[in-house]
Amino acid sequence: MSEATIELDSSTAVAPKCSNVNNNNSARSSRVGSASSGPDSDAECQRFGWCGWNPAWLQRFCTAKWALFWLCWGGALQGLIVNGLINVSISTIERRFGLRSRQMGLVASGYDLASFACLVPVTYYGGRRGASKPRFIAIGLIVMGMGSLVFLLPNFLVGNYRATIAEANVCEPTGLPFNSNSSQMTACELNAMGEGQGENLTWTVWLFLAAQLLHGAGASPLFTLGVTYIDENVSKKMSSVYLGIYYTMATVGPAIGYVFGGQLLLIYTDWMTVDPVQLSLTSDSKVWIGAWWLGFIFAAAMCLLIALPIFGYPKLLPGAEKLQLERVSEAHATISEADDSSKVVRGLPRAVLSLLANPTFFFLNLAGATEGLVIAGFAAFLPKQIENQFSISPMYSALVMGLITVPAGGGGTFLGGYLVKKWNLACRGIIKMCLLATTVAALFTICFLVSCPNPKFAGVTTGYKMQASSDSPALVASCNSNCGCSRTNYDPICGVDGVMYYSPCYAGCAKEEHANSQKRYHNCSCIEQVGWVDEGSQSSEALHFRPDATNRKCESTCQTLPLFVALCFILMIFTFLATMPALSATLRCVQDDQRSFALGLQWIKVRLLGTIPAPLIFGALIDESCILWQESCDKDAGGACLVYDNFYISRYMWLLALICKLGSVVFFACAWWFYVPPSKPSNANGKENVN
Repeated sequence: MSEATIELDSSTAVAPKCSNVNNNNSARSSRVGSASSGPDSDAECQRFGWCGWNPAWLQRFCTAKWALFWLCWGGALQGLIVNGLINVSISTIERRFGLRSRQMGLVASGYDLASFACLVPVTYYGGRRGASKPRFIAIGLIVMGMGSLVFLLPNFLVGNYRATIAEANVCEPTGLPFNSNSSQMTACELNAMGEGQGENLTWTVWLFLAAQLLHGAGASPLFTLGVTYIDENVSKKMSSVYLGIYYTMATVGPAIGYVFGGQLLLIYTDWMTVDPVQLSLTSDSKVWIGAWWLGFIFAAAMCLLIALPIFGYPKLLPGAEKLQLERVSEAHATISEADDSSKVVRGLPRAVLSLLANPTFFFLNLAGATEGLVIAGFAAFLPKQIENQFSISPMYSALVMGLITVPAGGGGTFLGGYLVKKWNLACRGIIKMCLLATTVAALFTICFLVSCPNPKFAGVTTGYKMQASSDSPALVASCNSNCGCSRTNYDPICGVDGVMYYSPCYAGCAKEEHANSQKRYHNCSCIEQVGWVDEGSQSSEALHFRPDATNRKCESTCQTLPLFVALCFILMIFTFLATMPALSATLRCVQDDQRSFALGLQWIKVRLLGTIPAPLIFGALIDESCILWQESCDKDAGGACLVYDNFYISRYMWLLALICKLGSVVFFACAWWFYVPPSKPSNANGKENVN
């Protein structure tokens, strides 16, 4: 921006000495500070560079637009890692390490726990006069990159993943009655002799949690100090546009993570040492584990690269002090307007009490908490729900999430910021806009009622040979009772009858063959025989004996996914349409010199009441929807869920979304009702603002 630039002498490589730069949002504080303070040893020139090296040719980057460019990449990286790569990998990580959704919910909450712990010191000390916000942000990016490196460590600290035991998992009649205990002990002993699947890997939860704590600590300056750094370096009119772009990139980040992470799941997790073809495995198999860890290497490298230019920005950009002098406060009128605004709140308790006494700020925080609860919960587990509800692969589920998030999340965020500028909304009008958008979003939570019937799974959702199923899983039937099958050997197959079976053994299959990266099974006593079939050619070689089952998952006949995507798309547009205006309302309803701390306090409430408990609540309810758990040789190892009840999982998700959205509607309405604008608010030209 031309108003944010200064003339530079191209022949000078080192900036001359500068007068004291007052790093404060308040226009009136700036005037007092400039008049009362002399040269300061900590003062910096408003030039771009590192460690005193700031040549003239680099100063073309010392503008608000370039600062926004690099901050946008930082925000996108946060979304790509935390809300993209991690969330799209949750179901894969659960299967790989035998974890439950409750445990992964704890991991997901680790990000917000660290943010909760770091936000007060980061915003309080990073928002003080003389503090360098870009330096806080850059250090945070480096910490976030370290978290990504820690997150991928479990992949290298455990042995290779092996989907099935080396021997064929087929029915070998024993002529004896089925004895589950003796059979399971035999299988566990076999696993213990080799690279067994029965190993207890629940300790990896704590490593994942440590990584998430680093992610949360590193990202805490991005959406507090980063927001105020943008806001204080651009005009009030352009602030909502710049912040809209910033938050749009933060929303696009998860979408990129979904698509990128989903494509990586097509690569076998141990591709460096194991050829999945030798295991007759493809990405269509239920026991396929993709290379979930690869994306975190890229993410860590990008964090370090983006931190470098952000380190080079000054505390204030050229021209920022002039912009601050032109600002007019829209703070809530209950704060005494007769007070001298040059009195910056230095005491932490006084700062907290001052903000809590602002009812508009208080209710905006509660609305942010309910919105944060639903957004954080679905960001973590919606890919998993789509995968299980519509019986699609993790890669396809990630693609669907990216398809929804890019245009709806990113477009809604940008549109919200643009409308605030286009309609020149004051604080009351902004809150009213949030209220209307959230009301429409509450109506479209019906998208979660769109579900599919449970897939046919023998002994779980349907009986063997299409008989009625029992209330509890009963994998043993007359057709496999003498096979000596073990539930520790989970190797699902799809029969020609369109029914999934726990393993070839539980399907009563006597013969296994490998062909074209696929396992085929014959003579399955639990599956109706189909005999010879003609595949369409006239030659005798076209006659094949169709296998009774293969090691691929059965195709879903449910066609409701497009309807779900359409309704969820509208829900997400209106959800994110209120994100940017709600932030603008928060910044406008507090005193200028409290903005950094106000955002920090708001994010604490949002995390404490919303985003921290969200993954725990969602994970617990998803576990409650499970009807078949994986069994392990180690009784303390837990185990991932193998089959969910689609009816209950959809109803749980709908109720959570509806309750949170109705809460947001109530809180936005209260914020609008209790807002009292300053007496005769006016803009820089002396014209009265419109509500």
